[in-house]
Formats: sequence, structure tokens, C-alpha cells
Amino acid sequence: MKIATAEFIQNGAQPVTGANKIIEVKNVSKVYGTEVVALKDINLDFEAGQLTSLLGPSGCGKTTLLKIIAGLLPATQGDILVNGKKVTAPGPERAFVFQDFALLPWATVLDNAAFGLKMQGKPKAERDDIANHYVKEVGLDGFQKSYPHQLSGGMRQRVGLARALSVNADVLLMDEPFSAVDEQTRRKFQEDLIRLREVEKKTFIFVTHSIEEAVYVSDRIILLSPRPGRVSEIIDPDIPSDIGPDELRRNEVYLETVENIWHGIKKYVD
Repeated sequence: MKIATAEFIQNGAQPVTGANKIIEVKNVSKVYGTEVVALKDINLDFEAGQLTSLLGPSGCGKTTLLKIIAGLLPATQGDILVNGKKVTAPGPERAFVFQDFALLPWATVLDNAAFGLKMQGKPKAERDDIANHYVKEVGLDGFQKSYPHQLSGGMRQRVGLARALSVNADVLLMDEPFSAVDEQTRRKFQEDLIRLREVEKKTFIFVTHSIEEAVYVSDRIILLSPRPGRVSEIIDPDIPSDIGPDELRRNEVYLETVENIWHGIKKYVD
């Protein structure tokens, strides 16, 4: 396990660099109104093909940072660059998976999965073919003609993931996508996410409150301090990738990493 501390980061060192960086967060701050400072002086790079989790206590600005990267919120200060271009709005290279599913209730699973492609102007036959592939990829084959009200919470979240994958964005931004499902479904989702990352070769930025989840799915973990959110630590779990999910959760490195992160967070918890 490798850890870059806040002191290391603030002294100007770049713990994550390389020719493959896809997103750059440069001196980003966010102030709501005139008094609430949500984020302060965030500097980060995200490498292509990695899954990075944003972790920290409630109110530390995880979702705010994710939405600024998505172009859904403006930064008060600083810039976001994606593939070297400044972010000023949502773009086709970024797809967002919402915590609350955000599905169209009147549309079928297939039409919901194809919605982003429809907005891109793709012909119906083409978008249905692409969306159907990803509906199957997320485990919903046979439910293409079902409506959201006919699905469980976990199934609705899978539709949201299929929709994000269908637009073939370089970056998938996920805001606590598994928080509304039961523990068994959540574990299955975590395993599916690892498989999808390996198959799709996308860059994932993943917001979660769960230390165990972050350590399990992530190549890298960004630990944010309480408001105003700052980068407190950057952690590379370095957990063996050639073992099964059950063995991984019992792995010494996994357990030690979870414990170390908890000790880093608990001082902020009342």
C-alpha cells in the first residue's frame, strides 16, 4: 500500500502523473453562496483506465467535485481539463451514473439505455443495437421491454450503468451508485464493476462512503478532509488482482488498508 500525505501533496509533488493522464483538476475550489466553502485548492490527475474512488466524511465535497468534473457544476476557482481541453459543460467524453437512477419512467429498459445515443442523434436501429449489447453486459437480458417500476432498485441501477456505457464515453463518473441496494446486491455490483473496468478499459471516478467498497474496487483512493474539502491522502491499495473476491476480502493487505483508512477518517467523525 502506497500513501501520499497531504503535506506531500501541498509541497507541490505530484503523486499521480504520466503520459496517460486523462483528467486534470487544477486548483479547484467551490463556494456555495458567500460563506459555504465546499472545496478548497484541489489538485489532482486521473490516469486513463484507472478506477479512482473519492472517499471521506459526509459533507467533504465528494459529489461536488464529481459534478464539477462532469460539467454539471461550475468551479468557483480553478479548471478541469479532459484530454487537455477545459471543461465548461457536460461533454460526450464523460458519462454520469446518478445515485437515484434518473430513469425515464415511461420508457422501457432498452429505451432508457439508448437515451444518450438518441440525444447524440444516432439512428434508432443503431442505438437499439448498441444499447441492447450493454443491457446484456450488465445482466439484464430478458428485461429489455420492462419499465422501471417493474424492476428492483438494483436492476434500475444496472439500467443507469448500461446507459452510461452505451454512449462510449472515455470517463464514467459514478455518484454512490450502489448505496440504495442491499448488501448482497452491492457485493455483486462491486464484482461486476471490476469486470466491466477490465473489459471496457474505461476511466472510472467513483464516489462512495464505504471504506471497504473503495478498497475493494479501486486502483487509487482520494481521501478528502471535512469541509472545506481538501486532498488529505492519496492511497494506492496495491492489492493482489489474481485472487477471487472472497479471498480478496480476507487478504491481509486489504484488511490493513481498510484499517489504515479508517484511522485516517475517524478523527473527523463525531
